[in-house]
Amino acid sequence: MKLRIRDNSVRLRLTRGEVDILRDVELVAGRTGFPGGHEFRYVVESSPDSAKPEASFADNAVTVRLPESTVLAWANSEQVSIVAEQLLDNGESLAILVEKDFACLAPREGEDDSDAFAHPEADNDDVTC
Repeated sequence: MKLRIRDNSVRLRLTRGEVDILRDVELVAGRTGFPGGHEFRYVVESSPDSAKPEASFADNAVTVRLPESTVLAWANSEQVSIVAEQLLDNGESLAILVEKDFACLAPREGEDDSDAFAHPEADNDDVTC
């Protein structure tokens, strides 16, 4: 799972295997270790109790919780992303994007796309990752 945080936006990209796990097991997690034994965690959860996509941050972890029905519809279709906005306490909003991770069209060193979704524009030579 890839995580991108930029200003008030959280974007998670899941491989085919991770989408299957989210659909079947209801939780996908990743972690990044730091010196001193610290770690940053990120989690995507599918929950039958959620009415809409929401994000939270606690105990060094970003958690994005998605309605189970939304995850099932997304995982079992050609739909690329789940998009939502969450109102913050200060009146701003947090953009939430969970999407299927496509294989890059141009090979990149150190990048393993073996479990990525086929890129929809794979036949177009002008498009790159």
